Amino acid sequence: MTLNDPRAFLTSLFEAAVTAADPYAAIKAHLPESPKGRTIVIGAGKAASQMAAAFERLWDGPLEGLVVARHGPVEHCQRIKVLQSAHPVPDEAGLRASDALLKMVEGLGEDDLVVALISGGGSALLPAPPHGLTLADEIAVNKALLASGAPISAMNTVRKHVSRIKGGRLAAACAPARLVSLIVSDVPGDNPAFVASGPTVPSKSSPQDALAIVDEYGMQLPAAVMTHLTTGAAEAPDPTDPAFARNEVHIIASARVSLEAAASKAEEVGVPAVILSDAIEGEASDIGRMHAALAREVRERNRPFARPVVILSGGETTVTISGDRFGKGGRNSEFLLSLALDIEGTTGIHALAADTDGIDGSENNAGAFADGTTAARIRSAGGDPRALLAGHDAWSAFCLADSLFVPGPTGTNVNDFRAILVVDN
Repeated sequence: MTLNDPRAFLTSLFEAAVTAADPYAAIKAHLPESPKGRTIVIGAGKAASQMAAAFERLWDGPLEGLVVARHGPVEHCQRIKVLQSAHPVPDEAGLRASDALLKMVEGLGEDDLVVALISGGGSALLPAPPHGLTLADEIAVNKALLASGAPISAMNTVRKHVSRIKGGRLAAACAPARLVSLIVSDVPGDNPAFVASGPTVPSKSSPQDALAIVDEYGMQLPAAVMTHLTTGAAEAPDPTDPAFARNEVHIIASARVSLEAAASKAEEVGVPAVILSDAIEGEASDIGRMHAALAREVRERNRPFARPVVILSGGETTVTISGDRFGKGGRNSEFLLSLALDIEGTTGIHALAADTDGIDGSENNAGAFADGTTAARIRSAGGDPRALLAGHDAWSAFCLADSLFVPGPTGTNVNDFRAILVVDN
């Protein structure tokens, strides 16, 4: 592989990042001790079935369990049942799956062990509206959150106060058994309480905190939800409760580790790498313009980094939807279309932005590739890249440019991956 094929080079970095988050290796390093009693495996997220299959291979002893993955291909498990539900908008299957998880941990004792395999996406996969609310209410909350532009930490603060399972409530249901949570983090900063809205990780926040977020981002939620948050929401479990004293929480894979693996891969072939941050948040199009400005500065003035260099970053950007008109795509594609417009006509800049789970937004692509010719190729194919960006239709733009990146589901999820290669020509 040489820099004469930028797409192959960038793809190799993505693959290194994903490999670093491999569930088998990550779980192997964090296996708990066998209990005197039963071993129950529970879990949810985009990587749930892969994590469950890995745990089965590694665990030397009896076990039983249930995990919830998104609809689509899943890993086959022998002893752990895999249920499936919808992402990013919850469905009835998710409602049944949440009830099944809660039932799985009923009646456990102090000698029992519960292993929770948690990864990003679990918030949508585990709808469980509290008394007085419906699945339709939780779907409305989820849609409002996705369109709000709020960061993932804020979204999950709201979600956990409109749920019977999030915000540590699943952990409370496991007591008095010992609970070990093995978490693949997809959130900036790797706070385990924010991954999948923390079903097994209690954290301090109140319904008033959720209401403040709703107000700050101007969300329109159903009246029943607002009434629940104002007068009916129970406080989330207190993380200092003695019931959680024996619980353990381990972040076993994260964006930071994956970016470091990608940097090492680049340096193996003689390309210096810099990691801006693994926790970049903000509007996807704005972050795209910022990255574009940095890449142009390197290309035109050889600063703040010398060419050749690959600039890496991670985190979770947002896309704020205003009105009901929007197209296909996701935050990585939107980031990249914004960048493509700002590097138009510039040679020597090649970029890949992709979700490490293999799916970005509504379609089957993980993200896309872009360079200084991308915007022109979209126009040549009959599209208006600025109009497509304004309409949140980045998938259509990159489809026209034949630049979609479609690796398929990866079996893990450690957030967004962005790599920008800057060379002399």
